[in-house]
Amino acid sequence: MEKRFSQMTMNELREEVGRLREEAIKAERQGRVSEFAVAQRKMTMAASYMLDPNEFQPGEVYLLDEEEATFQISYLNGIFAWGYREGNHELEAVPIAILKKQPEA
Repeated sequence: MEKRFSQMTMNELREEVGRLREEAIKAERQGRVSEFAVAQRKMTMAASYMLDPNEFQPGEVYLLDEEEATFQISYLNGIFAWGYREGNHELEAVPIAILKKQPEA
């Protein structure tokens, strides 16, 4: 029986991210697009458990990884930040691993 990410130690999470990275690379090389996407999503979730949610603050605006958009956090629930994507008025949740601090102006 597999452990949940929330039950893994930091070392186990690092190993799992590495294993998933290899799985994603293999799937991409073989043209298995859906398996590649699943492995990437799992990597993001595992990476989120490696971060401290207390480092993310409600009201702050973050960059969304690999997107040209920002995300303003309304509140946090576990490893998910709930808030609003730039230009969107619908509340949504994103894993904290895809949030990046904006560069200082």
